Amino acid sequence: MTSPVGFTLVQLRYFLVAAERGSMTEASAELHIAQSAVSAAIHNLERDLQVQLFIRRRGRGLTLTPAGERLRQQARDLLARAREVEREARGDGETITGPVAVGCFVTLAPSYLPPLFSECTRRHPGIEIDVVEGETDQLLHALTTGRIDFALTYGLGLSAETDLRTETIALAPPYVIVPADHPLAGRGSVELADLSAEPLVLLDLPHSRDYFRSLVAATGTAPDVRYRTQSYETVRSLVARGLGYSVLNQRPATSQTYGGGEIAELQLRDGGPPLEVKIATVRGMTQTARARAVMDLLREIAAGAAGD
Repeated sequence: MTSPVGFTLVQLRYFLVAAERGSMTEASAELHIAQSAVSAAIHNLERDLQVQLFIRRRGRGLTLTPAGERLRQQARDLLARAREVEREARGDGETITGPVAVGCFVTLAPSYLPPLFSECTRRHPGIEIDVVEGETDQLLHALTTGRIDFALTYGLGLSAETDLRTETIALAPPYVIVPADHPLAGRGSVELADLSAEPLVLLDLPHSRDYFRSLVAATGTAPDVRYRTQSYETVRSLVARGLGYSVLNQRPATSQTYGGGEIAELQLRDGGPPLEVKIATVRGMTQTARARAVMDLLREIAAGAAGD
């Protein structure tokens, strides 16, 4: 006969929310219960496990101990398994239902999310997709704190993350955009050296900015960054206005911009290797059936785009 487990799933849930929020007060607000109930549950969990999970500093919130960090991943996995058991017990085994939290790199969202929502609604109407859009570091934080099930992102900034498992589903080579009336617009392809005398409109996101700068620097010239913005569409609109050129990776279906102008896309003959579009998950975490279904749809979308 096996020994009874000394903690509850409720305790683990409260612990995970407190770990994500870094505050008992914020955890209680999210859970809609009294702060004393959250504190008591975590205190009892620490007592039952005989470990300290948080370092509590007045005015500075909660910091996970090494034992707390280990438990966070194990608790996420256990709660995911518990939800699967509940779904199977209710007879939902043939119909995939429930929420899936997806992280998406901000510039990938317009290309991947609309077909994802459309296909998911058609094939799995019971799945509810909740999206967190952001850049790499924000998505990594959301992954490690359990806010999202997986992330769709570029490979930039992921190589040092040993706690992640990544899978490349698409390649996105860099290309140049110039105003539609630019002297080089009709060429079809250029080298970055051809544009070295012109200002660069930089997509100024963490990791991305260094990647684009490095492409220009590899030609032996220093990029003249005249304008910078964190908005993909603002980059296109500035270029359409004749304020410079830019280097991007995702290709919209139209050359028109929000500002009413038009850009021309040019292949890069010296652009270096393409960016990898990846699905990133926490290593060792068991994904739910619904999360696996959504990831399968993203793989299909990426494969379909590559075949166009």
